[in-house]
Amino acid sequence: MSKVSVIGAGNVGATVAKRLLEKDLADVVLLDIVEGMPQGKALDMAHSANVLGFNTRITGTNDYLDTAGSDVVIITSGAARKPGMTRDQLTGINADIVSEVVSNVAERSPDAIILMVTNPVDAMTYLALKKSQFEHRRVIGLSGVLDSARMAYLISKELKVPVTDVTAYALGEHGQGMVILPRFTTVRGVPLTKMLPDSVISNIVERTIGSGAEVVSLVKSSSAFYAPSAAVFKMAEAIITNSQQVLPCAVYLDGEYGLRDVVLGVPVKLGSGGVESIIQLELSPGEKKQMAASARSVKKTIKNAGIS
Repeated sequence: MSKVSVIGAGNVGATVAKRLLEKDLADVVLLDIVEGMPQGKALDMAHSANVLGFNTRITGTNDYLDTAGSDVVIITSGAARKPGMTRDQLTGINADIVSEVVSNVAERSPDAIILMVTNPVDAMTYLALKKSQFEHRRVIGLSGVLDSARMAYLISKELKVPVTDVTAYALGEHGQGMVILPRFTTVRGVPLTKMLPDSVISNIVERTIGSGAEVVSLVKSSSAFYAPSAAVFKMAEAIITNSQQVLPCAVYLDGEYGLRDVVLGVPVKLGSGGVESIIQLELSPGEKKQMAASARSVKKTIKNAGIS
């Protein structure tokens, strides 16, 4: 049985832990610095095992020793975004948190694959890579899986089709510099550009980019967690089951798409080794410019945070 440690027992962390258990995918360690919280949430989830019929185990803890030997580590620790706050404004707060978490993870699970959720996720994934000194393929950020899912929902709502019929592609930065590729987005294999006028597609793109902020503005007391936890669960599942599934994720680029020394969302094949390969789409000149601009935005965030 695989072992997955989830660092941060807040909304995203606890929910992804619950998803892992209920799918019987892995034994889970749920860690948080708040005494009693991870233990209590873990116990509550364990009490549901008989009802839901799963046999995987969960441990709640405040001690990184319990995470030792993890196959996958999902990092959700950090401050949540508040109304009116951009992801970039979180950088200074979360950089210190992520640095400490990654140091502990790398020491106790040197062979693990890290899945980064903490925002701004592109910069935090870059920080995790540098801090852990892991191979590039073993440090992966949540970005396009979530953004593409949000876009797929909006498309399904507009066209009144099952959301499972939609394959959407959102690449680039997980934020305002997101790169949406409508011509690669399909509904039952038909390109979106043949099904909707440009004006409607533009509105869907705008809504997709603002989806996270929209949730925050409505809930007010927290940021999104149901969809983010589902998205990072999908990534963990692909790794644990070695499915070789192609998913858009934030990864380190070293020449791919003409970009270097930056973490950005691109399609990757995920398997037991983490990123098995990076899929390079044939982009138009305009799309390449968008990706380059997105990379510059991420690099600016990294520089402003003093990450090197």
